[in-house]
Amino acid sequence: MIEEQVITMILKDGTSTGIVECTIDDWFGISYKIPRNKLKEASKLKYAHNTGVYVLFGEDEETAEKIAYIGEAEDILKRIEQHNKNKDFWNECMVFMSENNSLNKAHIKYIEHELYQLATETGRYKIKNDTNPTKSSLSSADEIKARKFIEKVKIIVSAMGYRIFTKLLTEAEEVKDNDKMLYLKYSGEVFGMGILTDEGFVILKGSKLRGEIMPGLSESLVNYCTRERASEDIVNGVYINNHLVSSPSMAGVIILGRNCSGYGEWKDGTGKTLREIVNK
Repeated sequence: MIEEQVITMILKDGTSTGIVECTIDDWFGISYKIPRNKLKEASKLKYAHNTGVYVLFGEDEETAEKIAYIGEAEDILKRIEQHNKNKDFWNECMVFMSENNSLNKAHIKYIEHELYQLATETGRYKIKNDTNPTKSSLSSADEIKARKFIEKVKIIVSAMGYRIFTKLLTEAEEVKDNDKMLYLKYSGEVFGMGILTDEGFVILKGSKLRGEIMPGLSESLVNYCTRERASEDIVNGVYINNHLVSSPSMAGVIILGRNCSGYGEWKDGTGKTLREIVNK
């Protein structure tokens, strides 16, 4: 059973778009979400100069690809201020430290490495780190402490709208032919495989595209379909990675190259439509 989590957020300037302080039950840490234009105000935060880890968030100006940089520092705010001078891509950061400054250099190097590994595995963001951060060696007790800290970081980052450390699918959903898997056929042949999730619709690796984009699509859908079919997740017309889109209908448009009623055309292994499944 998944445990309930209680996150406490304080809007430091009264708005959700400004600096937000986050704490979570049963955690010795504290987090701040800091917009880039609020660094001066961030200097007054009580724990801003403690030892910790951080993530810079931004996007590519040309492709709108999500970008992140993961780092650590013995003085978090000082390091962020350095990045303000030498890194252009980011517009917001999240920082994590302990209230009593009990994290040492070995802890934060370990945490930085593990967060980097998680971010590269999920593939949701382009990670701007030049190298894979070094993983420090910890005692068993310190490793447990670091891993508990990481679990809280993952929860808070996700709650703040950044899914950088969250896999598209759970381990159960990754299993081939699981009970959530849906199929999209054309002329009796399976072209698409997918799963409806809390975030949207995940097109599963191994799905393939059907020929050219058909006449009849609106200009906006043609542009959308063309852009999506150019994804790095597709090689020679086949998805090599799981790929998140907004809805089953949009997934069908990409795969079939035509208008698609997603809830009517995606079906499970028994032939039930997605509409029948969600309405039962």
